[in-house]
Amino acid sequence: MEHTRHGWWLQEAGAVEPAPPLAGSSSADVAVVGGGYLGLWTAWHLAEAGADVVVLEAGRCGHGPSGRNGGFVSSLWDQLPALEERFGRERALDVGRASADSVRRIGAWCAEQEVEAWYTEAPQLEVSTAPPQDGAWTAVAAACARAGLADEARELTRDEVLAICASPLFRGGFALQTAATVQPARLALGLRARLQERGVRIHELSPVVEAHAEGVATAAGSVRAGAVVLAVNSATGAFPGFRNRLAVASSHIVLTEPVPDVLQELGWTGGEAIADARTLLHYLRTTRDGRIVFGWGGGRMGYGARPLARLELDAYVVAHARRQLLRFFPQLEGRRVTHAWGGPIDVSPTHLPVFGSRGRLCFGYGFTGNGVGPSELGGRILASLALDRRDALSRLALVDPPPKRFPPEPLRALGGGAIRRALIAVDEAADAGRRAQPLARGIGALPRLLGLHLPR
Repeated sequence: MEHTRHGWWLQEAGAVEPAPPLAGSSSADVAVVGGGYLGLWTAWHLAEAGADVVVLEAGRCGHGPSGRNGGFVSSLWDQLPALEERFGRERALDVGRASADSVRRIGAWCAEQEVEAWYTEAPQLEVSTAPPQDGAWTAVAAACARAGLADEARELTRDEVLAICASPLFRGGFALQTAATVQPARLALGLRARLQERGVRIHELSPVVEAHAEGVATAAGSVRAGAVVLAVNSATGAFPGFRNRLAVASSHIVLTEPVPDVLQELGWTGGEAIADARTLLHYLRTTRDGRIVFGWGGGRMGYGARPLARLELDAYVVAHARRQLLRFFPQLEGRRVTHAWGGPIDVSPTHLPVFGSRGRLCFGYGFTGNGVGPSELGGRILASLALDRRDALSRLALVDPPPKRFPPEPLRALGGGAIRRALIAVDEAADAGRRAQPLARGIGALPRLLGLHLPR
């Protein structure tokens, strides 16, 4: 098994010629800090509006979380209850509709720009694999039903789930229709290529050491700009004013060799993305060449915004994912797991992404592992903010919401680590058909009691 930081997606997408680092002084209408999905979509929509844009990336565009994730292109309909609770029904529906529009927009963009990112429309399923998970989606289903979204959200019986993917663990589920999958690295690198073709200046290996409303600076140069966009995922907390706005965790993936015969046996041939109903969820999908991608969002916690090796290379978490892969699909016994990789997640206290501005400094963060679809919406929002537009996008409820913060370090890392261990204990007890110890249940319940929403 090849266990690397960057993983198979980026290998499959192929190498690209590095963009030159920033050197000297220049100017632009907008400087975008970050070359992942959010920064690249923001640059795309700014360029569409005729703005002169420069993108600064600390490493290589698309080589962070945007090129390593599971490739689930999701809406925010599964967050409708949380959206209603925070913002009211109408504003919640506005966000849901805009996020669903982004799912379709990504597919349309790939077709129009002739970017072969393996965009595949298919429902996204949430399934139960143990009795405590049964009906975990009830609140989402009820909220969608109240909103007249019966065609969008549908509860599934066990037989209906097994007709899609016949894992012996699946007990029932829930399907959201507006969803798709992509090869995430192909999408990120496709965005990068089309931006370069349009003349957008991209500078890689250019870590920003200072960002403010008038511009940005690296060790070797600077850009004076009319507006600055901060789109740096888990590194957001390293910039002044964002330290306690998000936490950092990690997620890791294992990938099988091509197993088209197993997919045929399972009946899993429609391209559906699937996640279980754990808090630290398992997520799974297939690839164009018949592999199974299997991830776990139970990686260890970060400390502030520090880059830690364990967030990207964690043998313990990969071993867990490999064991669970065989629990889900015993048919894979004896088949090879060829690759493993992982990376950081920027965790929002509310499980919802946050966008906003401080004067001419605009920002977005907090996708909590679900950013492929919402990042396109985020790009439109940040382009609108950077251009100082007062439109429907800049008025969405995700823009400048009432702030919610995590505790400071080291409490955040220590508390997050304890909660993570408790949640794992609760899930493992459920897998074994028993009830977890009271202490684990109590610690695992703390986030909800404190009004925090952890990944699922």
